[in-house]
Amino acid sequence: MPPRDNPSARQVRLGTELRKLRERAGKTARQAAGLLAIDQAKISHIEAGRVGIGEERIRRLATFYSCHDEALIEALCAISREHRGKGWWDEYRGILPPGYLNIAELEHHAAYIRCLQPVTVPGLFQTEGYARAMFGSVIPRLPVAEVENRVEHRLRRRVIFERDAPPQVEAVVHEAALRMRVGGRDVAREQLTYLLEVCEWPSVTLRVIPFVNDEFVDVTQTVLYAGGIVPQLDTVHLDTPWGGHYLDAGAELDRYQALLAFAHQVALGPTESQNVIHDIAQEL
Repeated sequence: MPPRDNPSARQVRLGTELRKLRERAGKTARQAAGLLAIDQAKISHIEAGRVGIGEERIRRLATFYSCHDEALIEALCAISREHRGKGWWDEYRGILPPGYLNIAELEHHAAYIRCLQPVTVPGLFQTEGYARAMFGSVIPRLPVAEVENRVEHRLRRRVIFERDAPPQVEAVVHEAALRMRVGGRDVAREQLTYLLEVCEWPSVTLRVIPFVNDEFVDVTQTVLYAGGIVPQLDTVHLDTPWGGHYLDAGAELDRYQALLAFAHQVALGPTESQNVIHDIAQEL
């Protein structure tokens, strides 16, 4: 089977974790290839997510790397058993950029989600009108069909809340995001009204950082922290004007955990946050 031209972020992550185990064990790619009786280039492809690897080989490599973390091994084997075409997001393959599929897949597999939104409403909680206004303002302008596909995909991401055991989501939103009149007064009011509904969902906690707060000034980064089924699979997604960027190094995860913890600390409580959202909606 030829190497994948465009592996998903989750396929890349499987390879990355296998590489981390190998390097931690002090083994070379040549040694790993010798164990599996394959050429060294294939090990490189596996570790880059360009070639899949079966459960039996993962277990053999884990033993060779002296990894005794059974929970991690099981989590990696679970990823190896996943196949394209099984998730709803696969319907958009070849229609939307790969980043859209990757974020939906990340949310689908997350044990919990924490996010920080400085100037926009979290994508998971955007109304149709708000999302359409966001995508409709992209420069250069997107074709109408592209806008509609992106809006549809964004709304479908809410399916994670329809599961029997949805992930717990904590969103910290700056007041600036609530006061931005995206799409005009009516669209903005509808969005705020919907956020008040979201606040009542049992799996969601929404907190607001008010303008009057003088401690938290880092409002430049949109951060999504997706907790993995094991901590080693935690992932940070940074949304930038140039596309999504994924981080998984331990120091990076620690940095963004600290950032989110500080944002949580300075934000208003859930009830106070609902009051702020309500008051802003009333002002429109």
